Amino acid sequence: MLGPLLLYDADCGFCRRAAGLAPRMRLGTGVRAMQDVDLARLGVDAQRATREMPFVGIDGKVVYGHSAVAAALLTGNVALRLVGRFVGSALLERPMAAAYGWTARNRGSLPGGTRACAIPPRPANNEEPTGP
Repeated sequence: MLGPLLLYDADCGFCRRAAGLAPRMRLGTGVRAMQDVDLARLGVDAQRATREMPFVGIDGKVVYGHSAVAAALLTGNVALRLVGRFVGSALLERPMAAAYGWTARNRGSLPGGTRACAIPPRPANNEEPTGP
């Protein structure tokens, strides 16, 4: 991998629209559909990636959800980096995780969303954290 990479679910219209903002914001990260890459090679949990957007840092560290959004913003201009620091701050961990979780759970009913955007049910006994 040559640089940071933001991944999205190509089967989800809302996800495609959200990921499409990255190039327009001139973020310094690649943006790819998770269906087009080898998730295991990148260290991305495929099951978790269906629920939370993954971001693979230049160091290979993978973060998900609001932490992925924050990490992607940190690759932008000064103003976007400030927003990224805000979104990823420890002080706002819980509210940002909750906001991202709500958005992810409701992505099928948000602009650009379709039934294909619905998040599959979480497997029994598999409690996934929403943070990094």
